[in-house]
Amino acid sequence: MAAVFPLRGVIRPYAWGSRTSIAELQGRPAPSDAPEAELWLGAHPGDPSTVVGPDGPVSLAVLIEDDPKGQLGAEVAAEFGVRLPYLMKVLAAEAPLSLQAHPDAGYARQAYAAQEADPGGPRNYTDAFHKPEMLVALTPFDALCGFRAPEVSARAIEGLGIPRLAPVAAALRTGPDGLRDAVRALLTWPAGDRTTLIDEVVAAAGAATPPGPDHELVIDLAGHYPGDPGVLVALLLNRVRLAPGEAIWMPAGNLHAYLAGTGIEIMAASDNVLRGGLTPKRVDVDELLRVLRFEVLDDPILPATQVAPGVQTWKVPVREFALHRMTLTPTTPPLRLPGAGPRIILGTSGDVHVAETVDGTPVEITPGTAAYVPAETGPATVAGVGEIFVASVAN
Repeated sequence: MAAVFPLRGVIRPYAWGSRTSIAELQGRPAPSDAPEAELWLGAHPGDPSTVVGPDGPVSLAVLIEDDPKGQLGAEVAAEFGVRLPYLMKVLAAEAPLSLQAHPDAGYARQAYAAQEADPGGPRNYTDAFHKPEMLVALTPFDALCGFRAPEVSARAIEGLGIPRLAPVAAALRTGPDGLRDAVRALLTWPAGDRTTLIDEVVAAAGAATPPGPDHELVIDLAGHYPGDPGVLVALLLNRVRLAPGEAIWMPAGNLHAYLAGTGIEIMAASDNVLRGGLTPKRVDVDELLRVLRFEVLDDPILPATQVAPGVQTWKVPVREFALHRMTLTPTTPPLRLPGAGPRIILGTSGDVHVAETVDGTPVEITPGTAAYVPAETGPATVAGVGEIFVASVAN
């Protein structure tokens, strides 16, 4: 199957998802019965995409399992096994997602093996892989990403004027080492007092004159997650507002949460998530503290790098994935598709055609549609007018 093929993704209807964004991207009516939170493009076993080949539709996961060297390439198959090592998504958030972090590769292997050896223990891990991830905004996008300077967080908590929170602010005043103590104190706050505490926080924020961004943040988060200590943990993090085309990078141990907006997300193909609040789901505080990196992230925004006319990438230190954005204008000549190995192409605007170089058979890519290029296809070119994102394994 040395060619380029249309690829059909799977939409996941999480409660926090938008009811319009993905439908608008794809140019179809929005559903009335459920939100559309994520469009998955990849071979993750949770929801593999479908390749539309000459013999009819086939699961991308099955295609890779039947022909790993042809689909992945010998080098990728040898390094990652019979699996596509990345997952590409369109993520559309209408409400805040949970605070979360992901383990590094070594810890994920160790923790998953220990969990499998203890059937009666806590079930925090679904696989043995790490999950570094990056998001590039398609619309203005709000997020929390990484710890900000502890003294800034201490001032924000002190400014609420709630005496019971003084020990948390005092821990933060000790510097980065105090971040761990502050996070533990907030996430282990007595369950019977959490709702009262968060109500006091919201009242204090609402009384602030003038209200600042931190006040607005806690009021908004508490409206979605009343009584959740993650409302206060959020004050320890950087608030990031991405313009379209800007990106954030979330390596292992980075505490983060998406708040609102639509973006392209790419990650190592794993489901390992440790939650830290803003969720009705279980929070394993001890395990989260083992995974978190209590380091200040001075600048959460990851700059783009121009690698060719009309082609940008965001450099991240992982092998599982790379992401390129290609912008084609009426005067742009046909461009060679960046990356190597198995590639997934997603359209976000215009009308672009991709063709492999053997016979030039084109596949049309319009907003919200995708194509798959197996490793054995080799070089391919794109032409037309519009914008596409290309996911691949990093060189």
